[in-house]
Amino acid sequence: MIPLLGTVLLSAQNKQILYDFYEIPQALMVNPGAKAQEKWHVGLPALSGISVQAGASGVSVNDLFANDGIDFNVKVRERVINALSERDDFSSTSQIELFNLGFRGKNRREDYYSFGMYTETDVIVYWPKDLAILAFEGNGGANIGRSFDLGHLNLRGEMVNVFHFGVNRKVNQELTLGLRAKLYSGVFQFKSTNNSGRFRTVPGQENTLENSIDADMQLQTAGVDGFLDIIDADTGNTSSEIQDLFTRRLFLGGNLGLGFDAGFTYQLNPQTTVTGSILDVGFIYNSKDIRNFTLRGSASNEGINVFLPEDIDNLGVDLWQELVDEIEAAVPFEENGQGYISFRPIKIYGSIRYDFGEGSSKTSRIDCGCAINVARGNSGSYYRNSIGGQMFLLKRPLGIQPALTGFYQRRLGKSLSIKTTYTVDKYSFSNVGLGINLQAGPVNFYILGDNLLSYQNIADSRYASLQFGFNIISWNGN
Repeated sequence: MIPLLGTVLLSAQNKQILYDFYEIPQALMVNPGAKAQEKWHVGLPALSGISVQAGASGVSVNDLFANDGIDFNVKVRERVINALSERDDFSSTSQIELFNLGFRGKNRREDYYSFGMYTETDVIVYWPKDLAILAFEGNGGANIGRSFDLGHLNLRGEMVNVFHFGVNRKVNQELTLGLRAKLYSGVFQFKSTNNSGRFRTVPGQENTLENSIDADMQLQTAGVDGFLDIIDADTGNTSSEIQDLFTRRLFLGGNLGLGFDAGFTYQLNPQTTVTGSILDVGFIYNSKDIRNFTLRGSASNEGINVFLPEDIDNLGVDLWQELVDEIEAAVPFEENGQGYISFRPIKIYGSIRYDFGEGSSKTSRIDCGCAINVARGNSGSYYRNSIGGQMFLLKRPLGIQPALTGFYQRRLGKSLSIKTTYTVDKYSFSNVGLGINLQAGPVNFYILGDNLLSYQNIADSRYASLQFGFNIISWNGN
């Protein structure tokens, strides 16, 4: 249970503050069809986009470790074992951009090209409720006759390096479209989903109790054994060997896959804009460093049957071994090296925005640094204020995970833009976020933080998020 609680510190994938914050070049990463304002941009290597998100549904660190005079075992039972459901999760997501570049087409000024590379880690573990109860309480007492659902074991995780190239095209004054191609290089991957089965203990006929199991379970892993083998070998160069293997897999030495993102921005009128995007429609074919585990079959037993006095001399290891062999034959635990396909967690965004509060003069509009999107008096970039709503959908092993966001954005001259958000999702109903984008000459800096009300007591929070980055942007010559 402690490893699961540790993952509270990194979670979720929603980048609601960055989405449609088109003054930031990285907004193209969550909507390839967002407004592209720049002539070109260059992200500072490894510092252009860093995001770490945190959250857990159902329980916080403070729920268990607060100094409130309640016995820890009582907290575990009341706030975790009995309170969490099999749909509560502990998840982690982080992303680091290694480089990010963009430039406007020389002959097609309406096209903006962007490319780069980033490393993403994503892990989700659902709370295995029935298995946790079985481990904590055992199968005796009040649990006699209870059917424990083995399908509550549900987890998935991966680290992948992504090479990407995107095209953003301003079709006309109202419509901008974008498409991004992705090449995935997997570092590691594991998943155990779609498990099924039951474990049950009932009163026996020949012995006190009868245990029965019916299982169809699988754990698939790719890229994990390579790291474990280096650690087990302990040659004295473990750190450098792990680093070498990690680097090779980052740069196309891992399991490979393909994917794409797509998005659009459409102005219904000069002040109303709708947007949408779909991200990570893709897969990885895992064929290297594969190790899978399966548990399939059915068995029932009442333990060791002893008939006295004839079995008085056979109460040793043989009887136990016969029992073990019988169970293993009926419910075999096997390994294999079969390759498999893992699909990326698809994400969908959508938003509607209303702009108001025009700039004070025509000159300020012309010099606002809005590039090709400024023309004919109908660009939302003319307006100092924006208000609207956003939707986010994430494909997870147990279904679609939604979030809704309301936002307000204020542009203060050409140098500063601030966006505030309020988000409701499975982790929090009081998630207030704040994003700041600062343009100091060609230098762009942004920082985006989520669930700010919880910062007064981080341990009691079930969600937190931080993103920041540096870019060099050119607005000239557009």
